[in-house]
Amino acid sequence: MKLTTKGRYAVMAMADLASFQSDKPVSLNDISLRQNISLSYLEQLFAKLKNCRLVKSVRGPAGGYVLDKNPKEIKLSNIIFAVDEKVKTLNCKKDSKKGCNGKNTKCITHNLWDDLEQHINTFFENKSLSDLLKQNNRIVNQ
Repeated sequence: MKLTTKGRYAVMAMADLASFQSDKPVSLNDISLRQNISLSYLEQLFAKLKNCRLVKSVRGPAGGYVLDKNPKEIKLSNIIFAVDEKVKTLNCKKDSKKGCNGKNTKCITHNLWDDLEQHINTFFENKSLSDLLKQNNRIVNQ
């Protein structure tokens, strides 16, 4: 299975943002220090999250980022897909005429891995940022 640090760090950063934003924006520097994610990497992730309207930036000395939606409305799948991440359990393309092993048939475990991928994607689709925070005993201020 492939889920790179891009997707994991985006979810971590969004959970941090949701946990620490009260009435003021959260700086990427603060998230970087708390979550041990490089600032330049966070800047790249947040540009994508902003383009997908999951966060808003606030300029100025007390600026930073705030969630653009209620944490209940942000699915973990939204965050993962916003940073161009995909959960992939198969080496082949689903609709490819060639199978996983380069032959004209699919490998013997193709359907197993395809089912797993669907379960994982459904899991992320059914979990919200709010669910994640509740699970970790974080207070959601929205």
